[in-house]
Amino acid sequence: MSAMLAVDGVWVMLSAILVLFMQAGFVLLEAGATRMKNAGHIAGKQLLGFSVAALTFWAVGYGLTFGEGSWIGHTGWFLDLPEEKGAIPNELSFLFQLSFAAVSLAIAWGGFAERAKLSVYLIFAFIYTVAIYPVVGHWIWGAEGWLHSLGKQDFAGSTVVHLQGGVAALVATLMLKPRLGKYNRDGSSNVIPGHNQVYSVLGVLIIWLGWFGFNPGSTLSAQDGFYGYVALTTVLAAAAGVLAAYCTSLLLTGKAEIPAILNGVLAALVAITAACAFVEAWAAVVIGLVAGSLTTYTAVYFDKKGVDDPVFAFSVHGIAGIWGSLSTGLFASPRLVEKVGIGKAGLFYDGGFSQLGVQLVGVVVAALYVALVTFIALWILDKTMGLRVSKEDELKGLDISEHGSYSYPEHVMFMRHEEEIRRVM
Repeated sequence: MSAMLAVDGVWVMLSAILVLFMQAGFVLLEAGATRMKNAGHIAGKQLLGFSVAALTFWAVGYGLTFGEGSWIGHTGWFLDLPEEKGAIPNELSFLFQLSFAAVSLAIAWGGFAERAKLSVYLIFAFIYTVAIYPVVGHWIWGAEGWLHSLGKQDFAGSTVVHLQGGVAALVATLMLKPRLGKYNRDGSSNVIPGHNQVYSVLGVLIIWLGWFGFNPGSTLSAQDGFYGYVALTTVLAAAAGVLAAYCTSLLLTGKAEIPAILNGVLAALVAITAACAFVEAWAAVVIGLVAGSLTTYTAVYFDKKGVDDPVFAFSVHGIAGIWGSLSTGLFASPRLVEKVGIGKAGLFYDGGFSQLGVQLVGVVVAALYVALVTFIALWILDKTMGLRVSKEDELKGLDISEHGSYSYPEHVMFMRHEEEIRRVM
C-alpha cells in the first residue's frame, strides 16, 4: 500500500469512527427527548439494533448496495468483492458504509419510540438492512445504479441515509398510533415533555461532531484537502439552521424552545448532506436557513394533525432530506460539479431544470419505495406478533416491562414512597 493510500485509509477509518460515535448522540437525544421510564429501553435497543445491522450489512447488505447490477447488487456477500487498485481496502469501505446504514436505522427508530415492542426493533433492523436501505443506496451510490447513471447528486446521503430513515419513521409512527395521553378527544395535543433536555443538547452536539465524519469523510481522501471545503459548508449550514429555528420558534410560540433549536441544527445538517460538495458557501447558509425554519413549522403542523412523532424524525430527516436533495438542483455550482464529477449545474447557474428534475425523481422514487416496503414489513409484523406493547406495559414504562428494571430506580422508589405517604395521610 502506498503512503498516500495509507493516509486515505486512516482518514476513512477516523471518519467511520466519528460517524459510529453518532450512535451515542442518538441515544442521548432520543432518551432525553422522551420520558424517564423508557430511557434505558431506548439506550438498549440502540445497541441491539446496531448489532443486528452490523452483522446483516456484513453478510448481505454491503453487497446489495455496492455489488454489480443496475437495480440491486448481486455480488459481494460477506465482502467477497475484488480489491480495486488505488482504492481503500474493502474492510475499511465496509466499516465506513456500515456507519451510514446504522445512522439511517437510528433515524427510523424515532417513529417507534415509547410504544413498540423490543422484538419488533430487532426484526425490523434486519429487514431495513436487507430490503430497504441497500436498494435505494445501490440506485444512487452503486457504480451501476440507475439513479447514479442519471446523475443524482447525493454526496453524503440526504436521500440515501436521512430521507429513508425519516420516511420509515413516519410510517411506523402512523401504524403504531399516538402514545397514550398524547391527544384529547377533541383532537387537541398534549405536550409530553422529555425528561432531560441537557441529555438532548449533549446528544445533538455529539451528532454535530460526528457529521464531520459524515460529510467531509465522504470525500474518501485526505490528499487534496477538499474535505476542508466540505467541512466549511457543513458548519455554515448548521449554524444557520440553529438561528433560523430560534427565530421561527419565537414567531410560532413566543419562546425559544430548546427542542426546536436542536431540531434546527439537525435539519440543517441533514439538508447540507447532499449538497455539501456541490454548493458555494453562501448557498450552504441559505440551505441551512430554510431547513431550520421548515422543520420547525412542519413539526408543529404534524403534531396538530395527530401525528405523534416523539422526536420529530420525519420533520428533521424526511422534510429536510427532501429539501436538501432538491437544493443541489437549484444551487449546484459548475466548478464544484466538475470537481465531484456527478450531475449538472443547478437552476440558479443557468443549468436549467435538468438536475432539479433528476433530484425530484430520486426523492419521489426513494420515498415511495421506503414507504411501501416499511408498510408491508410492519403490517406483517403487526398481524403475526403485534407492533405495540400493551396499555399496561406502556403506562409502566418499557424499562420495567421489557427489561425488568428502571434506569432511575432510586427516583422511581422515591416517587412510590411519596405516593404511599400521601395515601396514609
